[in-house]
Amino acid sequence: MAEPDWQLAFDVGSAGELQGLAERLAEHLAPGDLLVLSGELGAGKTTFTQGLGRGLAVEDRIISPTFVLVREHGSTTAGPGLIHVDAYRLESAAAIDDLDLEATLARNVTVIEWGAGRVEHLSDSRLHIDIIRPRGGGEPGGDPGAPGGPPAAPATRFDDDAEDEVRSITLAGFGPRWRAGPPALTLD
Repeated sequence: MAEPDWQLAFDVGSAGELQGLAERLAEHLAPGDLLVLSGELGAGKTTFTQGLGRGLAVEDRIISPTFVLVREHGSTTAGPGLIHVDAYRLESAAAIDDLDLEATLARNVTVIEWGAGRVEHLSDSRLHIDIIRPRGGGEPGGDPGAPGGPPAAPATRFDDDAEDEVRSITLAGFGPRWRAGPPALTLD
């Protein structure tokens, strides 16, 4: 994959902070923007998309499109709608092409979960958003994942109660649309 034109990194400690960051990002998005979300199961990809939907003022509640593959959310304003895609079960760029996303790309913001390495051909400009969640420990006092130590277990809850719930978010801009630099984003 090509090198990004820029990268921004944030640490968020709650689902609300993650959604707030996405909501503020939505203010900088335009029809035709492609966002590629990466992160393991439960990292917060759909949670992030919910914040985007709120920022874009789209119709309907945003839920994971895992079983339907594509959900379309129209705008309640004059802004772009949101196309939310789950490419987890799609094995190739050809399978992505079968969804005919090109037909809706120009008038919407398109978010594709699990799309890295399969959707870059859809646009010469895109934002890659990586959401990294921590790995929780097994036994107290052990070094999770270390040789001879307890196995690393995924942190499955995303709440404000534990320091180890912090997610690391990296935004990377690619292509002419993002060459001028990153959007002015902060965690409030």
